[in-house]
Amino acid sequence: MEKTFAEIIDMAIQREVVAYDFYMDIYHKVQDESVRDTVEFIAKEEIKHKEFLVGYRAGNFGSDALRMADVVDYKIAEYLEEPEIDKESSSQEVYLIASHREAKSHLFYKELAGMHADSELKTMLLKMANEELKHKEKMEYLYSNTAFPQTSGG
Repeated sequence: MEKTFAEIIDMAIQREVVAYDFYMDIYHKVQDESVRDTVEFIAKEEIKHKEFLVGYRAGNFGSDALRMADVVDYKIAEYLEEPEIDKESSSQEVYLIASHREAKSHLFYKELAGMHADSELKTMLLKMANEELKHKEKMEYLYSNTAFPQTSGG
C-alpha cells in the first residue's frame, strides 16, 4: 500500500521528535558539560528538522529550501559497535552512539527517497538524508578527536 504525501511527512516528523527525545535522554544521563552541550546542540538541530518538515507539509517550503552539502563520511559507525549509554559514558562513547543514530537516520531518509519516482518529495527526502549525514560527520569528527587526541609530538 502506497503511503500518502502527508503520511510520509508525518512519519519523518515523528522520527525527528524521537531523535530529539533520544538526544535529550543522553543529555540527562551524562555528566560531562561539554558533551551535554554538544548533545543539546544536536537535539536542537532535530527540532529544526521537525519545524522544516511541518512547514514543508503545510506548503511553506519547497525542496529547494534545503541545500545539499559535501559531506565526509568517515564510516566510523559502520566499523565500531554501538556502546550502551549511562551516566559513566565517556565523551567518545556518546559521540559514537550519536554517530550510529545519525547513520540510521541517514539510511531512513535515503531508503524512503528510494521508494519514490523523481519528484519534489524525493528531492526533499534526499536532502534530509544529507542533513543527517552532516550530523553523522560532526559526531564522527568529535569521536575521532576524543578517541585519538592530537599530541604535542604531531
